Amino acid sequence: MADVEQNAAGNGSDAVNGTAVRFVSSAEGTALAYGSLLLMALLPIFFGALKSVGCSKSKVNSLSYGLCKLQSVWKTIFSQEYINLLLSMYFFVLGILALSHTMSPFMCRVFPANVPNKQYQLLFTQGSGESKEEIVNYEFDTKDLICLVISSVVGVWYVLKKHWIANNLFGLAFALNGVELLHLNNVSTGCILLGGLFVYDVFWVFGTNVMVTVAKSFEAPIKLVFPQDLLEKGLDARNFAMLGLGDIVIPGIFIALLLRFDVSLKKNTRTYFYTSFLAYIFGLGLTIFVMHTFKHAQPALLYLVPACVGFPVLLALFKGDLTEMFSYESSDEVLPHTPRLTHFPTVSGSPASLANSMQSFGLSTPRSRRHTPSDM
Repeated sequence: MADVEQNAAGNGSDAVNGTAVRFVSSAEGTALAYGSLLLMALLPIFFGALKSVGCSKSKVNSLSYGLCKLQSVWKTIFSQEYINLLLSMYFFVLGILALSHTMSPFMCRVFPANVPNKQYQLLFTQGSGESKEEIVNYEFDTKDLICLVISSVVGVWYVLKKHWIANNLFGLAFALNGVELLHLNNVSTGCILLGGLFVYDVFWVFGTNVMVTVAKSFEAPIKLVFPQDLLEKGLDARNFAMLGLGDIVIPGIFIALLLRFDVSLKKNTRTYFYTSFLAYIFGLGLTIFVMHTFKHAQPALLYLVPACVGFPVLLALFKGDLTEMFSYESSDEVLPHTPRLTHFPTVSGSPASLANSMQSFGLSTPRSRRHTPSDM
């Protein structure tokens, strides 16, 4: 679904007669890049899963991207520049909301108690009288406003510079919100979802170049990047290793489901969560190893799905919890301090609820792929 890649040609690297000059990264730089990507992948899964325990259930969108059609649209109808401009503006708004939602808990802790926290409301309606209908009902306070301002500064930085740090701030926010807000109902659904995406990922990476063709022209913060030449070039480095958000969010929502299953057992243990979390580390590490060894594109879910599903299921079989695991229904629980979400209103509420509503659309977008010799 997504990828860890090496990219020397893109984002401003030198080229001679149209042929990219590859920068040979040092062993230390490569290790730093891959280690950083692994750490950045683990953070949203771990903290997103913890936050999902206290978060109301959200719907999971379709993950079919229509790659063939999108490739045809790029080639025959729209200019790449216009498409990327539209996407940049879309992710500018979505990224600000996602990052604001991520920052909100921290702002609540550091916000000075002596500063008044005023309440605001942005309301748009259409019609009049009995036929009046709310279009936007957006409530926020001073703390939310500060988060939005800071997030907007990052958004402007990303749109103007496309800097990898700004990209990662948005990417981490998307990934954390995705793991937190997108809930699977039960383990059977999770196994079917991951199994289908396992086949999907293998086919689109090994069976066709359509995904690569589309993604090479797709600029958006739907991947995490880290430069392999950071030690040599500092913050202006351009030789990136990349990890797509799909390989974080898709296994992450399954791992979060297992954490909620652990909570439902009321044994004060997190056995299945930690097992699946360690399995994710193993699967992603194996993908990096195979990619680096064979210098060839690798679909990450080829390794992540068997690890994240197989290890917890085998453990449940060994402990005698298999029947209980597959009969567990996350939607049966009303989690403490959290009301059940019974309907999906129009855009309404605080930045957190607005990000919740919009995040389900933003995470079902294709992930970027660059021209590289290796891909996960």
